[in-house]
Amino acid sequence: MKSMTGYGNATELRGGREITAEIRSVNNRYLDCSVKLPRAYSFVEEAAKQLIKKHISRGKVDVYITVISREGTEVEISVNRPVLEGYLTALRSIAKEYDLRDDITVGSLARMPDVFLVDKANPDEEQIQKDILAVLEAALNRYDKMREQEGAALAADLRAKAAGILSLVEQVEARSPVTLAEYRKRLTERLQEVLGDRNIDDSRILTEAAIYADKIAVDEETVRLRSHLNQLDRMLSSEEPIGRKLDFLMQEMNRETNTIGSKGNDLEQARTVVEMKAELEKIREQIQNIE
Repeated sequence: MKSMTGYGNATELRGGREITAEIRSVNNRYLDCSVKLPRAYSFVEEAAKQLIKKHISRGKVDVYITVISREGTEVEISVNRPVLEGYLTALRSIAKEYDLRDDITVGSLARMPDVFLVDKANPDEEQIQKDILAVLEAALNRYDKMREQEGAALAADLRAKAAGILSLVEQVEARSPVTLAEYRKRLTERLQEVLGDRNIDDSRILTEAAIYADKIAVDEETVRLRSHLNQLDRMLSSEEPIGRKLDFLMQEMNRETNTIGSKGNDLEQARTVVEMKAELEKIREQIQNIE
């Protein structure tokens, strides 16, 4: 399990170029990927996005790639000999004609316009793309490692919260028969107050108790909650992205908890349901960080 929040970077010298890839991500419902490259290397952008998609399925991801030439591989500089020789001829002619000292230097000639030809080298785009993607892959591996570490911490926290909810579910299950017994006792006492010394119809009490028991029964809801908690535990061990599945699972668990809360009018059980909803909300907030 991985967190959607992460960071990773890598820098390598390849083909005379220093390539750096940096990745940052935050939570997002879908994958929103932005890749920033130097304009001269924009041809790598689509391949970079495809590589990123193999590692990331959800989150707002910003990728920054810089490429710095370290060995002059991007340009070729040569002497424009016809122009240089033209300058030399003209300068020597001036010196001779006007009886001037011939102080021509390399520095003075280098400052003359068009003495040098600057040609951009024909880059091997396929090799450059391979080099950039290799560095990006290294950054993605570090990024994934950080997200896995955070994911493990999240999984441990969610399991602890799930155990707390299971304990509350057990309290609800234990409270149900007590609630029914208390209702039956109150019903008997009320009938005794109304009927006085007359005999109480036990069958009527049993019937009323049965109707009430059906009304407050939460067996189905607690069974489903237990099933959802087991499913949550299995998901936390999954090798696949589970964030969206967890969102749906939390909706189902909230639905069952709300149904339990709507049944009966027992104060103690109502308090337990409030605790359950509070723990579920904590889980819901945490899973927003999961890919």
